[in-house]
Amino acid sequence: MELKEKILSSFLAFEGQVDVNSSLHELRVDAMKCFETKGFPTKKEEAWKYTSLNSVLKNDFSVFPKHENAIEFSDVKKYFLHEIDTYKVVFIDGVFSSFLSATTHDGLDVCLMSSALTKPKYKMVIDAYYHQIANKAESLTALNTAFATEGAFIHIPKSKVVDKPIEIMYFTTGVESALLVQPRNLIVVGENSHVQIIERHQCIEGNPVLTNSVTEVFAQKRAIVDYYKIQNDVLTANLVDNTYISQKQESHVSVHTFSFGGNLTRNNLNFYHFGERIDSTLKGITIIGHKQHVDHFTLVNHATPNCESHQNYKTIIADSATGVFNGKIYVEKEAQKTDAFQQNNNILIGDKATINAKPQLEIFADDVKCSHGCTIGQLDETALFYMQQRGIPQKEAKALLMYAFSNDVIESIKIPELKQRITKIIATKLGVSLGFDL
Repeated sequence: MELKEKILSSFLAFEGQVDVNSSLHELRVDAMKCFETKGFPTKKEEAWKYTSLNSVLKNDFSVFPKHENAIEFSDVKKYFLHEIDTYKVVFIDGVFSSFLSATTHDGLDVCLMSSALTKPKYKMVIDAYYHQIANKAESLTALNTAFATEGAFIHIPKSKVVDKPIEIMYFTTGVESALLVQPRNLIVVGENSHVQIIERHQCIEGNPVLTNSVTEVFAQKRAIVDYYKIQNDVLTANLVDNTYISQKQESHVSVHTFSFGGNLTRNNLNFYHFGERIDSTLKGITIIGHKQHVDHFTLVNHATPNCESHQNYKTIIADSATGVFNGKIYVEKEAQKTDAFQQNNNILIGDKATINAKPQLEIFADDVKCSHGCTIGQLDETALFYMQQRGIPQKEAKALLMYAFSNDVIESIKIPELKQRITKIIATKLGVSLGFDL
């Protein structure tokens, strides 16, 4: 049975388990109809021109876990930012782990989506925000909506500076021969509030996994949101991450994406502006090899005047790996005085590495400052020779050049412990010890 057919038949069983009187029932049914009509995206679609899911979909994924499994903290400690105290929302094979989590309702809500969807006290928030900014016509978002029951629910009230970062962690244990998981996150940050969030999807074993994740982020007036996505999974892991961000007046939202591991990774990052003097930042570092595939698809929709957006993606590709950057800045007619910048720089190491880059500007306003740029090249042989002449071995010299290439993105990380962690991961990917801490 093909995966699409298995999903359609599984939905009937799923509907029998959930409350048919739920206000979400109609939403789920409509979403399932959308997925049934469109199916999985293919390379015939312009947005997926350079990324094919065919090899991934050949796996016989289980739509629901057949087994329950627990893991010890010692087995996964290295994946947490354990150097500092954090709030934690942890899931194992899609099921919440109270043992590994550290949630709270003390002045803010860091808890479960399943609670928010079912408890009356969260109804006003769910009605106001759930599935409001997500693209209802996008097939994988629709698939997630049809089955969404669990994930992280974060609600930060007005004028609240969250005292420590929040970690959202999804672990898969490999108990299933192949597993499809579909987490759904909703994050609402109130007026004048500030929060830092770290998200990670991690396989403990090497069985195939397909994660179809959807996250909605709402930043109210003057809110500040720093979001970090760490993608350094095993080579049998596949991730499609759809993130939708709504920003109100004078809010600042930054999303850093660090893509180092996994078989196929697709990051769909969408920003929408609903007020003036908004600032949006999208930055990423990708370092891949073997036959890995990482695709960044970004959209910043400037719909209001006097707003800014900054995109900066750095990619290092080795072996037979493939990178994709498809970034769009869309400036509507009313969005005068927009300042939008987009940069994508790529280094290819070897003759078989591939990059497909498609920066785009669509501007309908006449008083704007918009620019985009893309470079594709190799390491600077002159700089490499210069460093070797001063006693630095070739391997270390190459690593230092590649680190320097990505350093402006690393420098913008606002959590010192996370900056050190990313630096160490990069050093491991480059196969050297950089010999310094940041």
